[in-house]
Amino acid sequence: MNHLSEQYLMYFIVPLWLAAGVADWIMHRRAGIEHNSGPRESMIHLLMLAEMGLPVLAGLFLQVNALVLLLMVAAFFVHEATAMWDVSYAVTRRVVTPLEQHIHSFLEMLPLMAVSMMVLLHWNQFAALFGAGAEAADFSLRWKESPLPRHYVLWLMGAIVVFELLPYAEEFLRTLRGTSRSGVSSANRTRAQP
Repeated sequence: MNHLSEQYLMYFIVPLWLAAGVADWIMHRRAGIEHNSGPRESMIHLLMLAEMGLPVLAGLFLQVNALVLLLMVAAFFVHEATAMWDVSYAVTRRVVTPLEQHIHSFLEMLPLMAVSMMVLLHWNQFAALFGAGAEAADFSLRWKESPLPRHYVLWLMGAIVVFELLPYAEEFLRTLRGTSRSGVSSANRTRAQP
């Protein structure tokens, strides 16, 4: 059962999560955030990538124990708070369409599903965080005892670069250029006033 759950996480949840990230980038591009919410919104998007990137890298390369699970759970909640900040900021400066809001729901639930799957796959260490179960909580940092398949790690790292890092870096550069050309900050002040 653990093998099936691991495969589901690796080959369904993670690719769907990447696809939702690309779809959200497309929505930002269509909304022209370089002309309204500007680089600040784009920086929030980059922050959210970093918040989820750290636990993803930990899950790929480190032995999943109490420390890594704690990192994943904490990162999920920090990401959720940042997502609220992102939408709160965006809706005062541009139209956030129902389709974009629906994509956001995927970007919130897929990390929850991924973290939940990791908890189930490593239940004894999760229970140990609360002093339950037969194992002691392991807070050591060490490489995976049984590494993930090399082809999967290479594919995922490439996909993250191509479908997440490059598009959102492009978005950030585009918003910086848009700010210098059109004075987004002054447009934001005007739009935010009643």
